[in-house]
Amino acid sequence: MREAFHDQLDGIFADLSDICGLVEVAVREATKALMTGDVHTADQVISSDKAIDDARERVDDTSFQLLSLQQPVAGDLRMIVSALRMVSELERMGDLSVHVAKIARLRVPQVAVPEELRPTMGRMAEVAEDMVRRVRGIIIDRDVEAAIELGRDDEVMDQLRRRSFTELLSTDWQHGVEAAVDIALLGRYYERIADHSVSVANRVVFVVTGERPQRD
Repeated sequence: MREAFHDQLDGIFADLSDICGLVEVAVREATKALMTGDVHTADQVISSDKAIDDARERVDDTSFQLLSLQQPVAGDLRMIVSALRMVSELERMGDLSVHVAKIARLRVPQVAVPEELRPTMGRMAEVAEDMVRRVRGIIIDRDVEAAIELGRDDEVMDQLRRRSFTELLSTDWQHGVEAAVDIALLGRYYERIADHSVSVANRVVFVVTGERPQRD
């Protein structure tokens, strides 16, 4: 009985890893739509959000079933509660990717990101996607060291966010209010994807060690 229970717990974390994979694709494709003005790709990202939502519901259902039927204690309870919080964060990351895709779609046939902002915004997108990719490995391997390292590396995204504001507020800005709002929102979306990635990684640390990692 307990063996079956732990198989179900492992299955929850396998599902979390799969959801993380879906989010990674969503971030990558939303960025592609943003940088190219590809309406078809933007629409695919928007429609793919249902798969993430459905997967979240499956994790929720399994977790609540285990809570009600198995009455888990100590480490097992910590694992289930953490999984419920992690899947909520992953779903939100998918939603943020959809927000990026919607800005891309709204500006078609133009491209939402002005030429001089493309290096910074492109780098923010790369960092966000990389962090999601690394979180997937952290979930699969329950890798505490990698999780702590990811938290430290979040500073890269913070620096890029500050750079985007510097560029946005420059006296040389000639793209109007609409483009400025787009850039401010896009920077926030990528920053939040990174923040959620760190939060998920921290929850993995909590699952494994029972302690929350300390930020330097």
